[in-house]
Amino acid sequence: MATKPMNTEDHEMIHAQLTKLVAETGKIHAETMKINSEARWYPFVATAGLFAAAYGMMKLLGN
Repeated sequence: MATKPMNTEDHEMIHAQLTKLVAETGKIHAETMKINSEARWYPFVATAGLFAAAYGMMKLLGN
Protein backbone atom coordinates (compact mmCIF):
# COMPACT_ATOMS: atom_id res chain seq x y z
CA MET A 1 0.00 0.00 0.00
CA ALA A 2 1.79 3.10 -1.22
CA THR A 3 0.84 6.56 -0.08
CA LYS A 4 1.79 9.70 -1.89
CA PRO A 5 4.08 12.11 -0.07
CA MET A 6 2.46 15.22 1.36
CA ASN A 7 3.17 18.47 -0.40
CA THR A 8 3.09 22.01 0.97
CA GLU A 9 -0.58 22.51 0.08
CA ASP A 10 -1.54 19.40 2.04
CA HIS A 11 0.44 20.59 5.06
CA GLU A 12 -1.18 24.03 4.89
CA MET A 13 -4.66 22.52 4.61
CA ILE A 14 -4.07 20.26 7.61
CA HIS A 15 -2.61 23.16 9.60
CA ALA A 16 -5.65 25.32 8.78
CA GLN A 17 -8.02 22.55 9.86
CA LEU A 18 -6.14 22.04 13.13
CA THR A 19 -6.16 25.78 13.81
CA LYS A 20 -9.91 25.86 13.23
CA LEU A 21 -10.45 22.90 15.57
CA VAL A 22 -8.36 24.53 18.30
CA ALA A 23 -10.38 27.75 17.96
CA GLU A 24 -13.69 25.86 18.09
CA THR A 25 -12.51 23.91 21.14
CA GLY A 26 -11.60 27.17 22.89
CA LYS A 27 -15.01 28.63 22.09
CA ILE A 28 -16.82 25.56 23.42
CA HIS A 29 -14.68 25.65 26.57
CA ALA A 30 -15.55 29.32 27.16
CA GLU A 31 -19.26 28.62 26.65
CA THR A 32 -19.07 25.70 29.07
CA MET A 33 -17.39 27.85 31.71
CA LYS A 34 -20.09 30.51 31.28
CA ILE A 35 -22.90 27.97 31.62
CA ASN A 36 -21.28 26.43 34.70
CA SER A 37 -20.89 29.86 36.27
CA GLU A 38 -24.52 30.74 35.59
CA ALA A 39 -25.69 27.39 36.94
CA ARG A 40 -23.72 27.99 40.14
CA TRP A 41 -25.34 31.39 40.80
CA TYR A 42 -28.87 30.67 39.53
CA PRO A 43 -30.25 29.19 42.80
CA PHE A 44 -29.08 32.23 44.78
CA VAL A 45 -30.60 34.69 42.32
CA ALA A 46 -33.87 32.75 42.15
CA THR A 47 -34.09 32.61 45.95
CA ALA A 48 -33.40 36.34 46.24
CA GLY A 49 -36.15 37.01 43.70
CA LEU A 50 -38.55 34.84 45.64
CA PHE A 51 -37.80 36.67 48.88
CA ALA A 52 -38.20 40.03 47.15
CA ALA A 53 -41.57 38.97 45.74
CA ALA A 54 -42.74 37.73 49.14
CA TYR A 55 -41.58 40.96 50.79
CA GLY A 56 -43.38 42.99 48.15
CA MET A 57 -46.60 41.05 48.67
CA MET A 58 -46.36 41.54 52.43
CA LYS A 59 -45.88 45.28 51.96
CA LEU A 60 -48.75 45.41 49.49
CA LEU A 61 -51.09 43.61 51.88
CA GLY A 62 -50.04 45.84 54.79
CA ASN A 63 -48.31 43.30 57.01
